[in-house]
Amino acid sequence: MKRLAVFGATGSIGGTCAQVLARDPAKFDVVVLTGGRNLARLAELARALSPRAVVIQDESDLAAMRALLSGMDIEVSAGRAALLDAARRPVDISLQAIVGFAGVETSLIAAAHADVVALANKETMVCAGPMMRRACAQHATTLLPVDSEHSALFQCLLGEKMPEVERMILTASGGPFLNTPLAELHSVTPAQAASHPRWEMGMRISIDSASLFNKAMEMIEARELFDIAPEKIEVVVHPQSIIHSMIGFVDGAIMAHMGPPDMAGAIGYALYYPDRCDAGLARLDFSALSRLDFQPPDAQKFPALGLATKAMTLSGFAGTVFNAAKEQALDLFLENRISFVDMSGLVEAALDDYTRQKWGDAWSVEKLNSIDAQTRVFVTETASKAF
Repeated sequence: MKRLAVFGATGSIGGTCAQVLARDPAKFDVVVLTGGRNLARLAELARALSPRAVVIQDESDLAAMRALLSGMDIEVSAGRAALLDAARRPVDISLQAIVGFAGVETSLIAAAHADVVALANKETMVCAGPMMRRACAQHATTLLPVDSEHSALFQCLLGEKMPEVERMILTASGGPFLNTPLAELHSVTPAQAASHPRWEMGMRISIDSASLFNKAMEMIEARELFDIAPEKIEVVVHPQSIIHSMIGFVDGAIMAHMGPPDMAGAIGYALYYPDRCDAGLARLDFSALSRLDFQPPDAQKFPALGLATKAMTLSGFAGTVFNAAKEQALDLFLENRISFVDMSGLVEAALDDYTRQKWGDAWSVEKLNSIDAQTRVFVTETASKAF
């Protein structure tokens, strides 16, 4: 029986993880579940998975959470300190699925206390890739990507030699605005941007997908996960989302990972690694697949991809700046203070400002927090002046 911690249990990753666990509950001992403000959903998961501990975001919700779990032998705590303590619990697998920069520190701590970190939090590698790799190496922790694209890359690379990799190709669905003229993007609303054609996700990640900022983050994440040169990372639009990613080798061969667009596959792979499991995926019916389409992304409509390349080239803390600027710009868009297309301009301004800063090269959580906070202030102030 594997001891499992799930951070960000009430999100889409956590929900799908629960579905995978339900297929063979005797395989896992759930040690801890963490969640945000969706107390009812967290209580539902706790009743189904019987964790030893539950941690919530806000201390003001503590009494309500305890009431929901009344009669169950579950330790309930709240707040940032409790969350970090939960990450220090020894487990076999720590699934890191907290959304955004808030999940970086728990991932770094888990790397020192888990045998396997199943990483669904993109920001960990984007903002703190060198720190995460160093922590995993120091503690002999296996780092498994849970993003479907990076899980696909990982699987395609099994048994291969990295010097023989010529191309790393991430696929993108194209989102809801794939065929929308650029001129019309100036007036789209957050609700329109959050309407993804293939995936059921939260509002923030759905809007990131619509702008391709989510794919831009995945480019930087791939760079950090696989230590590959930025110029070898490509993005191709593949609306059917059947091919999750591809690896091109020096002999011209392409290795592609295919499957239905269902996160259960990547989650199940990480939970059962190095074995495989039946995670409940539908089987591809090739006779029903009439076509698989591919096209290059429109760089004018989706400048986020070029900005990711810029951040990778700048290296250092540019990924931290990129993420903080992206998150803050998204907040401003959700507040209707800027337009959909303004987000990329603010991220570019933040990267330009990064080249003028003197942050040195010593990595620490404190420095990451400082850079994150300063970048958010810079983006907000820049937006107030420009818009």
